[in-house]
Amino acid sequence: MATPRETLDRLLGGISAGASPDLADLYADDAVVDLPFAIPAPLHLEGRDALRAHFAAAAAGPVAVEAHNVVVHETADPEVIVAEYDYRGRVTTTGRSFEVANVVVLRIRDGRIAASRDYHNHAAIAEALSGVTED
Repeated sequence: MATPRETLDRLLGGISAGASPDLADLYADDAVVDLPFAIPAPLHLEGRDALRAHFAAAAAGPVAVEAHNVVVHETADPEVIVAEYDYRGRVTTTGRSFEVANVVVLRIRDGRIAASRDYHNHAAIAEALSGVTED
């Protein structure tokens, strides 16, 4: 069974390699993920199927990111870790680059992400995507 740090590393490695619906397999069947800073409105996802759809949409989008400067904070609760990191990103259709600060609070139980609160700078991502149209 993976430790919380190993699970985080697999998640960030998978996102950095290119978002894939298979990343949902890192989550518990009943996982809950909140992205309170998502634009245009906060996002709340429940269950592995919702996460699979979310990762599939990300994989189809024009954004590629890699995690850098990862700092992990362990907590008094062995299931909970907090990670700070930067995404260095690129809009694949324009070549525009950007950097986004992130903080995630993860509850990892039995090697799978049971809950996550993801604080990404969605405004910076939206700015990088400004002017990009979907075909």
